[in-house]
Amino acid sequence: MEEIRIDTWSDFMALTDTLDAWAFRGQQDARWPLLTSLSRYLNAYIPDQSLWRAREERAIRIFRRKAHNYLGGTLGNNSALDNILRCLALMQHHGAPTRLLDFTKSPYVAAFFALQSATCDAAVYALNTPRLWRASPNGRPGTGRDQIDPRVPGNFEKLYLPNANAIIWIGEPEDMDRRLVAQAGTLVVPGMLDKPLDEILGTYGDSAALLKKVILPLSMRSEAMKALYRMNITSATLFPDLDGLARSIGLELEMTWPAGDGT
Repeated sequence: MEEIRIDTWSDFMALTDTLDAWAFRGQQDARWPLLTSLSRYLNAYIPDQSLWRAREERAIRIFRRKAHNYLGGTLGNNSALDNILRCLALMQHHGAPTRLLDFTKSPYVAAFFALQSATCDAAVYALNTPRLWRASPNGRPGTGRDQIDPRVPGNFEKLYLPNANAIIWIGEPEDMDRRLVAQAGTLVVPGMLDKPLDEILGTYGDSAALLKKVILPLSMRSEAMKALYRMNITSATLFPDLDGLARSIGLELEMTWPAGDGT
């Protein structure tokens, strides 16, 4: 993984302009590893890795059995629970620990998530998706993107639940929910929960060509957040519901306008 430190918002824009078609993820603390929420939860509370598969399967099963009570007309029907990737995305976006890592096709959305609540240097990770789509871990046959697609029936159980395959798939459910659309989101699905993303990418060859870590100093936060606000990148637009509007009020507290502007 290549690490790049920038100093200004214009530096960030110039750098990301060169990363066409890459995917991005913002994290508010540059020291945090690229681990899924499920990885962090299991490592903290269930140290016996031999139990991880059964616990993950149970969590998905419980969600599928009960979530239909809350879907109503929001998704039209319960098909979201039948497709594993869409089910995991729904779980993730409502706060459940899953093996998904949220990425976005917009570096600016990633920067918003990195800086919004940052109190120290943050980071945006850039993933070379065009190259990853064509790559296989150590050139192993049968592990290309199409072969490991978790949307294919049986693949999730065979390739991901065992937590033994150093593979990474990136993509979206065939039916995307409103948040995923609003955030220009895409999902990374790792085959191992005990290793961070950059370590798994090491099995694909040149990890520096596949992943960049861009350090965003806390000193640039104010400039960046004002620029993102002008782009209409706020919690209200990224989470198109009442929760998103409420979250956006914090940023409104920081914005200042000429006297007499009551908005």
